[in-house]
Amino acid sequence: MTTSEDPSTGAPPGTPAGPRPTGRVRLVASDLDGTLLGPGGLVSPRTLAMISACRAAGVHVVFVTGRPVVWVDPVVEQTGHTGTAICANGAVVYDAGQRQVLSATGLAPADVVEAVERLRRRLDGLAVALETLAGFRREPGYAVRYDGGRESEVGELAELLAPDPVVLKLLVRREVGTSEELLAVAREELAGLAHPTHSSPDSPLIEVSAVGVSKAAALAAHAAALGVAREDVVAFGDMPNDVEMLGWAGRGYAMTGGHPEAVAAAAATAPACADDGVARVVEGLLAG
Repeated sequence: MTTSEDPSTGAPPGTPAGPRPTGRVRLVASDLDGTLLGPGGLVSPRTLAMISACRAAGVHVVFVTGRPVVWVDPVVEQTGHTGTAICANGAVVYDAGQRQVLSATGLAPADVVEAVERLRRRLDGLAVALETLAGFRREPGYAVRYDGGRESEVGELAELLAPDPVVLKLLVRREVGTSEELLAVAREELAGLAHPTHSSPDSPLIEVSAVGVSKAAALAAHAAALGVAREDVVAFGDMPNDVEMLGWAGRGYAMTGGHPEAVAAAAATAPACADDGVARVVEGLLAG
């Protein structure tokens, strides 16, 4: 899957400007962490009931997350989800029922090297890791905050790229400053080369994908394949990596307490994740 974006909006090409009409609900697209999942990454009974109600009504449910596939499977097991999951910020489309990767869009190795060089010319103390189809790879200085029980290959960047493992995301960490500061530099330095974003409010970490890769682009392509119009899509998210998706969907809901960029991009606000915000909104839409 290769989809370009409008550089002025980050949305798939052909996205009309201005307010969008709202249609019936045919597809619910939800981010996971901070949006659909409660404390400890658990799915609440109310959310499970909402997903079941969508299935009964013939409404597609799509998980749209920055997580790699290996971290989506536990959510699939909790929910019994057999539909599609869009992973790695749109780089991977995954058939959850068959546990099969349907498509993947990676960064070219040369672009990874160029992106790292550009960022290191501006900022010191950077360490990088690669989320790949072959697994997680990192430089020795990259501090792993959460490994999810998986091992990582450790080495210098050239070694990690040598087998061309299909780099879904370049992760860039700095132990000082904030994700906002790091992202601001990346947006300047990587324009036209790669697409940076972040979903980590608690540590200075950004996620870099190939140009044209975003949750919005992957969701738009998937909705079109299903024959679902944009105005019939309802989307939920809470972080900068959700911004394009929230702006593209017919109804975009930012979670209460979400990142200011997500709130600004969305047409409305849903109750907080801890209050089953996604379930509450979807229940009302299905009833209406």
